[in-house]
Amino acid sequence: MTIRENLINKKKIVIKIGSSSITHCETGEIDYGRLEKFIRELINLKNMGKEVVLVSSGAIAVGTKVMNLTKRPSLIEEKQAVAAIGQANLMMCYQKIFGEYNQKVAQILITKDLMDHPVRRQNAQNTINALLKMGVIPIVNENDTVATEEIVYGDNDTLSAIVGSLITADLLILLSDIDGLYSEDPRKNNKAMHIPEVEEITEEIEKMAGGVGSCVGTGGMATKICAAQIATDHGVDMIIANAGMHHVIGKIFEGKPIGTLFIAH
Repeated sequence: MTIRENLINKKKIVIKIGSSSITHCETGEIDYGRLEKFIRELINLKNMGKEVVLVSSGAIAVGTKVMNLTKRPSLIEEKQAVAAIGQANLMMCYQKIFGEYNQKVAQILITKDLMDHPVRRQNAQNTINALLKMGVIPIVNENDTVATEEIVYGDNDTLSAIVGSLITADLLILLSDIDGLYSEDPRKNNKAMHIPEVEEITEEIEKMAGGVGSCVGTGGMATKICAAQIATDHGVDMIIANAGMHHVIGKIFEGKPIGTLFIAH
């Protein structure tokens, strides 16, 4: 059995969805069609006996639209404010669609410095694991009203790797608007080569990472490589894949060569 084929045996899965993958880039509105298809795939994983944790971006994008702002706020405090508004609306959407399939969800807001505080770390770990045992899908996001780093830099890429390491996940899947890691930016060089697997994150791999790519997200390839480093160092395999691909999660668990697989140490 190949490494890809063995993914079907992974039990505890963390899946991160980016802002650009759940909203329409042109309008900023929630893409309900794509969101519902994505949720169906998560529920199908659950029905296969997997434990699923969702790390979802999108609070700022949704809050910006709810407040009828013409563009994403530039001031940190304004971003935090619209994130608070958007988070409530985002969870309402998740609760409604998951509820149509009789799937219970829970909201968890954490900060990246959680790992530096043993008691808080243990509490978060216990809560997430308890929810999984109860059959609930935890939906995790950065607590944007008290933390700003992911707002500015990460679009929850690093946060999802921390969640994966926190609960000793078997696999982390980062879903965004890119097909994986390339030797160069494929939008600038059509001869750029797709990298299907990475066994070790070397200096050469780090150099392949570019800047911010999407219109509503903040996480470029550099933050995804950083997330891969955290995940693989903690024994978690990680895949970067395109959320726009039809049945992308199903194809990953069918062993198809989707995206870029970073192999855990």
